[in-house]
Amino acid sequence: MRYHTKRAYGEWFGLMAGILVFGFVIWGINFSLGSDDEALKIMLYIPTYLFLVVYVYLMIGAFNLSYAVTDDCFTIRWGVQRKKVVWDEVTEIVRIKGTTNLYPFLGASWPGYIIGLYSIKALGPVRMYGTKTDNGFLYLKTQKGFFGLTPEDDNLAEVIAQKTAKEVQIVNMDEIPIEEKGTNINKDRFYNLYHKLNIIFLTAFAMYVALFFPGSGAPRFIILLLVLAIALFFFNMANASRLFQFSPSGAYIMLLIGLAVTGIFLILAISEVSL
Repeated sequence: MRYHTKRAYGEWFGLMAGILVFGFVIWGINFSLGSDDEALKIMLYIPTYLFLVVYVYLMIGAFNLSYAVTDDCFTIRWGVQRKKVVWDEVTEIVRIKGTTNLYPFLGASWPGYIIGLYSIKALGPVRMYGTKTDNGFLYLKTQKGFFGLTPEDDNLAEVIAQKTAKEVQIVNMDEIPIEEKGTNINKDRFYNLYHKLNIIFLTAFAMYVALFFPGSGAPRFIILLLVLAIALFFFNMANASRLFQFSPSGAYIMLLIGLAVTGIFLILAISEVSL
């Protein structure tokens, strides 16, 4: 029997965001660099297309993510992968409730989608294959690894319990002391402030270029500055979230650097377009 993930429309969000971001970046590199800049163009295209390949792979997984239960095993379907766990390999079934402090080691996430290797503060490592984790998820411990699942049907835990003859444990993360589970990144006011300022500055930069660059006669490198600002934004967001759990001040500095660079790019754009 197949079980679908909680509906969160993360696959559609990712598809639209990917088309918008990668489409603009590829166009922007080609538009801003001429025939005399072929070497630089190639240097920028290589990582762009590498990330695009990875992103497409993540998107394929987002569209066909599901779980299945048979008489012999439990299966996680993601992309071209099929992870099968026979019932004897299941060691614990844990239903996690409340707000979980998850941070990535090697993973990707956006609204409505989370995939990859993460760590749950106070509990341990987990391979996430899910959508929404706001109100908890199913934590399946097996001899093949620890898996985080977000089934649409809450009865999946009981079905697995019947197949394995094990009890479903309940862990409420809201009852665990802050000293053990750490500060959730979404509840840290300084991180959220710097994160929002980065979004505001990048949005202001993009809107300014969209409104005033066409027909201004300004040099095309303005578009390349916006491309670099977008790349820096995603690089900083991904790494700051990892760094936060080990050094909150280091994450703040990374976000502030991104904020400063985007601000400088915006000032350069204004000075070139207005002249």
